[in-house]
Amino acid sequence: MTQLVQNLVDGLGRGSTYALFALGITLIFGVMHLVNFAHGELLTISAYTTYWLSTRGIGWWVAVPAILVVSVLSSMAMERVAFRRVRGASPFTLLLTSFALEILLHAIWQITVSAKLRQFPKPEFAFNTIEVAGIRFEVMDIVTIVVTALVLVGTVWVFRRTMFGIAVRGASEDFDAARLMGVRANRVISGAFAFAGLLAGIASVLMLMRLGAAKPDMGSEPLLKAVIAAIIGGLGSFSGAVIGGLALGVAEAMFRSYLPSDISGLTDAFVFALIAILFIVRPQGLFEVQSAERV
Repeated sequence: MTQLVQNLVDGLGRGSTYALFALGITLIFGVMHLVNFAHGELLTISAYTTYWLSTRGIGWWVAVPAILVVSVLSSMAMERVAFRRVRGASPFTLLLTSFALEILLHAIWQITVSAKLRQFPKPEFAFNTIEVAGIRFEVMDIVTIVVTALVLVGTVWVFRRTMFGIAVRGASEDFDAARLMGVRANRVISGAFAFAGLLAGIASVLMLMRLGAAKPDMGSEPLLKAVIAAIIGGLGSFSGAVIGGLALGVAEAMFRSYLPSDISGLTDAFVFALIAILFIVRPQGLFEVQSAERV
């Protein structure tokens, strides 16, 4: 029972970061009908920002707000420079643009920084443990779960109580009708990218405190997991993205713990096999989205 609870907390901690990334991907998909494969680069940008600050002796108290600001601005820059110019193009063109942007950013990091791993100090509390009812947990797992829960509550409030959130929700359901009601396309889409960047920045902070390193392709794996999480929940569903991310994290933790040691390295293979079975049974994901009109 103790091991089960610890695995559950570990899985929720890992899945929380997937959920934050998946929520940003779902948000962009809702307003543009685009799966943004360059979204994972916000983690890489955040990592190199942290590395650059660490080389100048600047600690996490400054790095955390810097990561959030840089992530938001970078996400908005992606929309303004790359996606706004092809907004009316076919879905294939939009998808190709996101892939091109991802590859371009990989090349920029390799050329301007290095293809090698760059490390920076982790916060001292990251791997401390606390004991609750005889069960020991990593502080970082608890922090990740609590922060994610607060962010998700804030996200629900934004999309239910603010004019921006209502506009985004309306645009996600029917962008043409939303525009007829006075919603400005550029403002809504730019705001959606900014909010997705904020979610990615928070997820990046939580991940980088554990990793303490930066490399050009580090955003690829979290991006893949986030896209899968969004698809599990039903691409375009906010609640589905959250549940999909948490479920993916818990599945990884359980397989990693209970698989025999000689095949524990195949954790991802078993997780993907489980996902494949889910898609056979329910190809639309856990939550069915009625429509998502592309601008």
